[in-house]
Amino acid sequence: MEITGRFFLSGRHCFLLLISLILGWVLLFFHFLVLVTPRGEGLPSTSFLSSKNSVLFPFFHLSDFSPAKKRLWQHLKRFDSPNDACAGKYIYMHDIPKEFNQDMLDHCQNLNLWRNMCEYTINTGLGPLLKDSEGSFSESGWFGTNQFSVELIFHNRMKQYRCLTNDSSKAIAFFVPFYAGLDVSRYLWGGNTTIRDSASLAITAWLRNQPEWKVMGGRDHFMVAGRITWDFRRQTDEQSDWGNKLLLLPEVKNMTVLVIEASPWHHNDFAIPYPTYFHPSKDSEILEWQERMNSAKRTVLFSFAGAPRPEIETSIRGQIMEQCKRSIHCKLLECDLGASKCDVPSVVMKLFEESVFCLQPQGDSFTRRSIFDSILAGCIPVFFHQHSAYSQYTWHLLSSHSKYSVYICEEDIRTRKVSIENVLLQISPEKVQSMRKEVIKLIPGILYANPQSHLQTMKDAFDLTVQAVLDRVTDFRIRMIEGRQIEDPRGSDDLKAEKVRVSVTTRHWEGKRWKREQEGAHFVKNTASDGVTKALKENYKGVIFRLLKVSGRKICWRKKHRDKRIL
Repeated sequence: MEITGRFFLSGRHCFLLLISLILGWVLLFFHFLVLVTPRGEGLPSTSFLSSKNSVLFPFFHLSDFSPAKKRLWQHLKRFDSPNDACAGKYIYMHDIPKEFNQDMLDHCQNLNLWRNMCEYTINTGLGPLLKDSEGSFSESGWFGTNQFSVELIFHNRMKQYRCLTNDSSKAIAFFVPFYAGLDVSRYLWGGNTTIRDSASLAITAWLRNQPEWKVMGGRDHFMVAGRITWDFRRQTDEQSDWGNKLLLLPEVKNMTVLVIEASPWHHNDFAIPYPTYFHPSKDSEILEWQERMNSAKRTVLFSFAGAPRPEIETSIRGQIMEQCKRSIHCKLLECDLGASKCDVPSVVMKLFEESVFCLQPQGDSFTRRSIFDSILAGCIPVFFHQHSAYSQYTWHLLSSHSKYSVYICEEDIRTRKVSIENVLLQISPEKVQSMRKEVIKLIPGILYANPQSHLQTMKDAFDLTVQAVLDRVTDFRIRMIEGRQIEDPRGSDDLKAEKVRVSVTTRHWEGKRWKREQEGAHFVKNTASDGVTKALKENYKGVIFRLLKVSGRKICWRKKHRDKRIL
């Protein structure tokens, strides 16, 4: 036989090859369309999480898993329990040593150098009942809540959470009731870095030794730090540097940390609403309030409650106050030196309730409590910076920002190119009415209901936050089972460029404007006896503000921006 180098297939071989190709295509089709779940970013889609607490998971063989992945899978299997209303919602709350929470409340007089915080810790963290001197409140549910009390409120709400479990093997997520904000507030003004970091280092050491921590290395753990993120991101160990380094600890970087203002450039902290003064006990109280705000007579086009920030060169508050004073359509509540009613909740709420638009420029940091007080009053917020709300409260506010708010470029105000009055007057009455309806719809989701009660059907800020955390942890579990890397897209988007221009923004002097500190020492109580007080008395002029510093070209974000955060 002659060998030519060619190979000829017989009919039988051709048939077998054809069958093999067909089977191969069938297997590939089955693999990609049936066995593998979609790999989109962020939360599982609605097709992934069903309304009956059951979950469509990829088809896994436990024999293919390592022991660690088997533990992850066992938690996910609990979703598919149609007879269990808490399937996929169980949370285990760590019983941490009292030094990390209750002991702080027992010594509440030491929580703040400038004021006694004890009155704000009563009523499960809601503070004292308020008197309605201006007729601006509804009949019940109004408290003098401190803006930094959210971790205490959240902890007491978690104690009443319907799906709280004492069996950690059932839990999807793990709550750490560490009062991080109350802890750091004790030492922000003069405490050395060792003292400021001590509780943070101690709680992370305690967590590392818990068996629940070892399953996911903390990625299924979450806690509330009830202050702005910059209070927990000290970059150096210099005594003059601000805050502690809680959010920079390796263990905490794996956790989900809830703060009242988050960093747009980091992946482990998420913003939740500042607490307002209204804490309803039942759905009907919210419905009545929404109806009242919907029918309120608003005689003021726009208003502003606040003080200027002359010590911050880039602040636009001064220009805003000037424009308000010149306009017959604006009402101003000045909160600067001397006698001021800005600390009287009924006065502030009355102003917002009679206003169509409420101006919300940056304060000492990107955000301010007033944002949520104005939404509660049915007043349409006007923002001047993307990080004041849009990139912050993604779990609680609409992603379509123009439906409920107005955006005016901060740089246009700074350079006096825009009249706020003209911008707002150009908005049609129909558009205003539509926006107000959207604002009023947001009210339940930005409130914290009274921890001593349960809402029937409405979801408040606590409910929305817990669901978002559960979804985030579930997504982490699936990614880890599939062997996918958990990444944070915020490190590569256009916010990264902004990070170069804007440094850490925070205040060194809580509750007191810089001019008030010209006689600084008299604010220090004589009853205080620690070294911090002595140092402040001797060098009070050096403890005022860490100013907002902006370098390079100022950029106005005119294009619609959405913060791409992994949830």
